[in-house]
Amino acid sequence: MHDIQNETDTRGIELDKVGIDGVRYPVSFEDGCLRQEGIANFEVTVRLQHDRRGTHMSRMVALVHERLQRFDPRQLPVVLKVGADLLDAPAITVAMAMPISTTVVAPASGRESRQVHDIRIEGHWDNGDVTVKTAVTTEVTSLCPCSKAISDYGAHNQRSQVTLTVTGQGETPYPLPVQSGLRLLSSCASAPVVPLVKRTDERVLTMQAYDSPVFVEDMARAVSTSCRDRSLQHVVSIRNLESIHSHDAIAFISG
Repeated sequence: MHDIQNETDTRGIELDKVGIDGVRYPVSFEDGCLRQEGIANFEVTVRLQHDRRGTHMSRMVALVHERLQRFDPRQLPVVLKVGADLLDAPAITVAMAMPISTTVVAPASGRESRQVHDIRIEGHWDNGDVTVKTAVTTEVTSLCPCSKAISDYGAHNQRSQVTLTVTGQGETPYPLPVQSGLRLLSSCASAPVVPLVKRTDERVLTMQAYDSPVFVEDMARAVSTSCRDRSLQHVVSIRNLESIHSHDAIAFISG
């Protein structure tokens, strides 16, 4: 059968990316610290040579099915090389996004619950050079230092959505495991977010936040400092879902 996708294109235009997105597939995520089953969303793209009419998108689905159902970010450089060979491409990108959950223990009652976080891991192979970006997003509690300083009692606090993206390269494609990233983010907040709290827990958490007030700027700098101490190439993005304002407060930093 004639392979139309393999025909020659004479317009001389290379495509930066072409491929598939929205591929939902069952995945067993495992990185040496965390193991979890779930449904992931995959995106697979290649750089298409100027003389190629099309790429083989069915092979991209085959790559997900055969190589990525057990997803270990530490093995992503090998998978990318296999994918580049399979698709005869000078560059390939594979991105996987899925929710994961961790057990949270309430500080006073000891009750357990599960908090859900989002991860996105993107690997890029370009003529042998590999870059892997690992992004973790979670929610924490922040309490406003200014509100605490000017109020006779109390201070406004809110949930904050925090995303940390760490870039690994070469022999260290995955320098910060997901759970380590989540712990880092939690340590830079006023208090954690706990799904299941009893009144004794609420007392502890609200007092913890009151004793550790932080602006959105403080959290961004604290996360960045922790990453710099580890010599991690990183991007931090924070959004405070403000409780007394009609807007959100945001901060962004790369280092």
